[in-house]
Amino acid sequence: MVKTAEQTRKAVSEKAVNNRKEKANAQQTEPVIPNKYNVENTDRDTLKKWYTLMILGRKLDEKAPNYLKQALGWSYHAPCAGHDGIQLAIGQVFDRETDHLFPYYRDMLTSISAGITAEEIILNGISKATDPASGGRHMSNHFAKPEWNIHNVSSATGNHTLHAVGVARGMKKYGHKGVAISSQGESSVSEGYVYEAINGASNEKVPVIFVLQDNGYGISVPKKDQTANRKAADNFTGFKNLRVIHCDGKDIFDSMNAMTEAKRHVLENGEPVIVHASVVRIGSHSNSDRHDLYRSEAELRCVKAHDPIPKFKKILLGQAGFTEKELQAMEEEVNKVVAQAHKNAMKAPDPDPASIYDFIIPEPHVPEKYPDGTHNADGKPIKFITALNETLKAEFRHNPDTFIWGQDIANKEKGGIFNVSKGMQQEFGRERVFNAPIAEDFILGTANGMSRFSEKIRIVVEGAEFADYFWPAMEQFVEMTHDYWRSNGAFAPNVTIRLASGGYIGGGLYHSQTIEGALATFPGIRIVYPSFADDAAGLLRTAMRSKGPTLFLEPKALYNAKVAETVVPDDFEVPFGKARIRREGSDLSIITFGNTTHMSLKAAEKIASDSGKKVEVVDIRSLIPLDKETILASVRKTSRALIVHEDKVFGGFGGELAGIIADEAFTSLDAPVKRVGSTFTPVGFHKNLENAILPSQERIEKAALEVLGF
Repeated sequence: MVKTAEQTRKAVSEKAVNNRKEKANAQQTEPVIPNKYNVENTDRDTLKKWYTLMILGRKLDEKAPNYLKQALGWSYHAPCAGHDGIQLAIGQVFDRETDHLFPYYRDMLTSISAGITAEEIILNGISKATDPASGGRHMSNHFAKPEWNIHNVSSATGNHTLHAVGVARGMKKYGHKGVAISSQGESSVSEGYVYEAINGASNEKVPVIFVLQDNGYGISVPKKDQTANRKAADNFTGFKNLRVIHCDGKDIFDSMNAMTEAKRHVLENGEPVIVHASVVRIGSHSNSDRHDLYRSEAELRCVKAHDPIPKFKKILLGQAGFTEKELQAMEEEVNKVVAQAHKNAMKAPDPDPASIYDFIIPEPHVPEKYPDGTHNADGKPIKFITALNETLKAEFRHNPDTFIWGQDIANKEKGGIFNVSKGMQQEFGRERVFNAPIAEDFILGTANGMSRFSEKIRIVVEGAEFADYFWPAMEQFVEMTHDYWRSNGAFAPNVTIRLASGGYIGGGLYHSQTIEGALATFPGIRIVYPSFADDAAGLLRTAMRSKGPTLFLEPKALYNAKVAETVVPDDFEVPFGKARIRREGSDLSIITFGNTTHMSLKAAEKIASDSGKKVEVVDIRSLIPLDKETILASVRKTSRALIVHEDKVFGGFGGELAGIIADEAFTSLDAPVKRVGSTFTPVGFHKNLENAILPSQERIEKAALEVLGF
């Protein structure tokens, strides 16, 4: 329908009124930003530096696509042209000695302004082994320099907001004077974990600046399809302890004033700030995008007219008194820098294919007193849950830089949904033992972030109240598994993720599943699943003393079970990747872990009593790393194998065990490898349904007899 002239005038008038209202509301809620930076009070050397950095950024921005055209690399490049003002400002306020910077994939000029050289930018773009961000392991345009606290962030847009909040939490808890800066596009704010990050930052009042570079598009999706507010930052205006600053991200002075004020406010008031920078995206989203398919010629002409560099150049030539000759000299010097950087980068080595196995996970703590994870201690047996609680407390006394948080982790006399952390807050205080929101991604993401603040920090989190509820944290779990590899060994999160797992409690859906089969598919994390109190204590102690992440799965049905009680030495440690023979045998090997270890032992005892057959029970304890040697040695001795676990047979971890046995011990087998586990269904609530679904002693015994009788 074609609008009449009167309708058009009315629409324009209404828009103008709305704009005035927005400005008036902003003026009412936002304090005036000090005009520290303007052309009159900024010295010539500073103006010269800014212009040089902007030109350098633009030269590299325009040069990047040529590497792809010449098949030299840089297959992903997100141009920063149009974001120049705010990106220059972010880098200029960043202090590598005190601050932490989390740039996103469009932050080339941010990185240059923060000190990363042209050569390092090109090394990253063409994925050389000497790229300081990842050594060619991560996607191009993901700039980082870990030794300067410029962090290697994921391609999952906006997820680093949680890491920034986590490192800011570390700053606050250790009384460190600095800020964490998370930079991102406005469309990433649509991600749920960004809301979790900003909510958590405002609730905890941590020193973090969230910079939203608003260019109006999420790839091809216009902002109006992302949020009802014209400015994404306005979604957060109701948050307490949070200041929102708007600026023109195309304007260097406005951006510098906004970022300087944001940092001042964070440091002086101890609360987070959002800086919303209005920018334009002059180019396509990336070199795999064609913006002419969704942007009109008029719009493209308009964004080019708002290019920050010509505007800044005009100011330098006019108000600042620079000459064309001076600016030309700066540009020529930048050209020389880029040319030399290119030559140096082209000579740099490519990544070695043999290096793919480097930095998958850091070397763990190695127990010395208990090298095989066994003991002969005397004393009174204790419960599985008591072993966990006492070990947590002992390790908190051992290392004062240890922290724990999660849902219901500490409230008066309660310590977690199962009271595993009972009494910890009373002894160690709220600074080290505290509750988290019901936001699993936040729990895990901020653990990743806080561990970045200091290598000495060790963190334990209840990833969810039940393992079944862990799925919202999967994005951060995946992130955690490849941090060490992706950063080329520069960083690994020192985090132990505790999850109450499994059934046999009548819990039904979301309270009875075990999820190790799915999580074991990700390289870069250790996974342990103890069956007895001593192993629970020993593996937990080793996990908390190790570098890198460990997934610690706790069979909750065994927390108070008599069969899981053992004597536990005060200093007991269990090495990763070391199985334990729970019962010696010569006729059949049962390989198991968790709840089904006890059922397997009872089945083996029954078979021995009934038939005299000797069944060996191997409790693997550690899924990743896996003790293949003990498993294979047992199978070669008995010539028969039965794999038993609580998880579903289809897609369960037992499939990997069966595959290993088939690959490496096939000639020793006298019968097919058989598996026992749950049916390929969810776990039902009624006891009849649970009994029909989960493995039992009777089913294990029946399967064992079938293998023995083959």
